[in-house]
Amino acid sequence: MPYEFVLTEAQGPVGIVTINRPQVRNALNHQVIQELIDALEGFDRDDAIHCMILTGDDRAFAAGADISQMVDAGAVEVLDDDNFARWARFKAIHKPVIAAVSGYALGGGCELALMCDLVVASETALFGQPEVKIGIIPGAGGTQRWTRTSGKVRAMEAVLIGEPVRAVDAERMGLVNRVVPAGAQLKEALRLANLIAARPPLAVRLGKEAVNHAMEVGLDAGLEFERKLFYLLFASEDKREGMRAFLEKRPGRFRGR
Repeated sequence: MPYEFVLTEAQGPVGIVTINRPQVRNALNHQVIQELIDALEGFDRDDAIHCMILTGDDRAFAAGADISQMVDAGAVEVLDDDNFARWARFKAIHKPVIAAVSGYALGGGCELALMCDLVVASETALFGQPEVKIGIIPGAGGTQRWTRTSGKVRAMEAVLIGEPVRAVDAERMGLVNRVVPAGAQLKEALRLANLIAARPPLAVRLGKEAVNHAMEVGLDAGLEFERKLFYLLFASEDKREGMRAFLEKRPGRFRGR
């Protein structure tokens, strides 16, 4: 379906969602979030799509939330609006999502990138949580995901000072998988997406679930969850095909069953 602020395309088994609000550096208002979630969910339901990429343009992945929507809002108004319910739908997406980031990924834009499963960054990318500079704190997971990914002291610096970090530093901190030359972020994201898309879909889906679960529970509970998913995959046709293909030294033909 057509969107006002989001572009979509499919390249083989990879669905690409592009935030397209360049006049405000892809600032995230309610409509942008609604549209990009709708687009990702559409690809998630499409059996021909096995992996997705979320990107912006060379100047900005997303420079943050649209402050014009919040400047006059009070606490009850924000609570009743419940914009974060839209963000919460992102967590329910089954297929992997790769962020291809160039330029600004600040505030909500940074939080959006960190919600993705992998992050490919142009060397020009800047990641940060500058909310403290305007009297608030991150509200879409920034305080939590920075802490779980980079540790307490890095998260404190990001949240309490609000200065951005360069892509190479974000990679060192564990926020980014790859840093590539300017303009190459989508190409590298497509390369990784096609590698994922070639893997058995059920194993990819449950692997994503297991890793995400590890962020929320202790080791024993995580190991128990992992084992149950491991056993479950032994009921799949793809498991039998994958193991036969390995023994027969041929590529596997996976059907997601």
